[in-house]
Amino acid sequence: MTQLAFLGSGIMGLPMSLNLIAAGYRLAVYNRTAEKAHRAVAAGATHAQTPRAAAEGAEAVIVMVTGPEAVDELLAGPDGVLAGLAPGAALVNMSTVSPAYARSLGARLAAEGIPYLDAPVSGSKKPAEEGTLVVLAGGEGELIERLEPMFLALGKRVVACGDVGRGSEMKMAVNLLLGIMMGGLCEAFEFGAACGIDRELLLETFLAGPLNCGLFELKREMLLAGDYPPQFPYKHMTKDIRFALQTADAAGAAVPLGHALFQLYREGIGRGLGDADLAALQRVLRLRGDAAQRTKE
Repeated sequence: MTQLAFLGSGIMGLPMSLNLIAAGYRLAVYNRTAEKAHRAVAAGATHAQTPRAAAEGAEAVIVMVTGPEAVDELLAGPDGVLAGLAPGAALVNMSTVSPAYARSLGARLAAEGIPYLDAPVSGSKKPAEEGTLVVLAGGEGELIERLEPMFLALGKRVVACGDVGRGSEMKMAVNLLLGIMMGGLCEAFEFGAACGIDRELLLETFLAGPLNCGLFELKREMLLAGDYPPQFPYKHMTKDIRFALQTADAAGAAVPLGHALFQLYREGIGRGLGDADLAALQRVLRLRGDAAQRTKE
């Protein structure tokens, strides 16, 4: 497979498209804000004026946007992907969506004979840049196998999760754990700091033992500086936890930590932190701590 279309040039989509170009794929790119695709075009991609134009001639179309509404917008209408998709060409949705939406989209496409995978990824900006994402693929095994070389240009592993929708369920489980781990790190960090422990010593201690992990290393400087350049935007994590809670309700799963976490993330959205990294949860907890201290005084 050599001709692909990539729709979405955001925090994740741009480095992913650059990795496909570097791997030798011919790529047509489309982004609603065309300027965001300029780096991909400079690297050798063709810029498409519409989603339909991007899809024309592609053997697979990859969609990496913010959620279901953005996916629908790209697919529908006379200038949409579906109007330009060639017979037998596959649609691969790598956006994070709810499992219910993934299955609904899969059923719509199956009725039209369009091969489809829901294939969100585990990883944020840095793994996307490094090509070390984990692809969580839901759909027909033969199609996953056929597209595996493409996926391995984007990541270090492809997990075949089962039928369409299972990739999105796996993504919900991964991001629920991610949110809980981030919440635990921020809470423990602010707790220790409130007790008067040096902040650098706190993180050095957390990272010295079995609690150390790549996530904590990645967020270290953000927590020390109190500055949160987005690797995984706060608003996207809030959306994903909402999807996880909806999925848990449908599955009959108990997610008490997820419910508590969702309220904290919603509070951060109300405080204007939506475009910051998810580590900005630290600021929510610090503000709560400051308010508790003022009450004591």
